[in-house]
Amino acid sequence: MKKSTPISLVISVLIAVLAAGVAISAQDKYTLQVPNGLAFSEFRGYEDWPVIAISENEGVIAVIVGNPVMIDAYRQGVPDIGKPFADGAKMAKIHWTPKKQETYPGQPTVPGTQHDVDFMVKDSKRFADSGGWGWGWGAFEYDAVSDTFRPATVADNPPQENDAKCGFACHTVVQNRDYVFTEYGKR
Repeated sequence: MKKSTPISLVISVLIAVLAAGVAISAQDKYTLQVPNGLAFSEFRGYEDWPVIAISENEGVIAVIVGNPVMIDAYRQGVPDIGKPFADGAKMAKIHWTPKKQETYPGQPTVPGTQHDVDFMVKDSKRFADSGGWGWGWGAFEYDAVSDTFRPATVADNPPQENDAKCGFACHTVVQNRDYVFTEYGKR
């Protein structure tokens, strides 16, 4: 058995330190939050929530997912039956820049680079001044180069106010649907 030289030991230690540094420097998206408290961590596990619907708007495609409270409400007919969503209802809208899948005949459109993720939460106590219904909003832009998220701002496309009330003005046009645009896709 060959003895390790001091140089190989130093190289091994440097590789281990470098690997640990990369792991430590990776962003934990769940530490992010928009001003006034809406945090990414409130949506932990959204990646596995059931699909409510898909959409395409302003050059991006999206999947809209909901937590069990949201899905149960949709299955009961909310908001079409005139009832509001219950506190605790949450939605996430994950946007991608579309691309053509080149390996399949006909080249269907599929998700390309992630663009952002938007969140909505119903909490009538915490967000009582959002139309009296209590929705909180948050948008987080994705940077593919660094594989990180950041709260959206008015400099983004589309421009986003960056507090938990940012979606209220846009969503007033669907006040009669409890401020929710998304329709539940029939299955």
